[in-house]
Amino acid sequence: MARILLDTCVWGGAVEPLRAENHSVDWAGAWDSDPGDNVILDHAFSGKCILVTLDKDFGELAIVKGQAHCGLIRLLGFRVAEMAAVIARLVERHEPSLLAGAIIVATPNKIRVRLSEE
Repeated sequence: MARILLDTCVWGGAVEPLRAENHSVDWAGAWDSDPGDNVILDHAFSGKCILVTLDKDFGELAIVKGQAHCGLIRLLGFRVAEMAAVIARLVERHEPSLLAGAIIVATPNKIRVRLSEE
């Protein structure tokens, strides 16, 4: 069971299918307000959650600014109905690397995994 935080831009309908697969899932879109990327990434890190987003800004925060994280997944080009299954598959295959700080960018045709440099 992974701990997963879905960014506000990720379809909220992915929450229940992921929970049905026994993952602990929070969706930032259900929060009272969007606190911004830094706070979302800090929240994911403090909760030991893999952060799932559509936004490239989190990768920049992690790589360029060195902000701590417990793994990032960026989805590009998936239909909303595919998101939960794609997230579950990526977490199942890459959870140890993600928790060690990997960043994954996934498209329908390609998965790129950037392992932590530490």
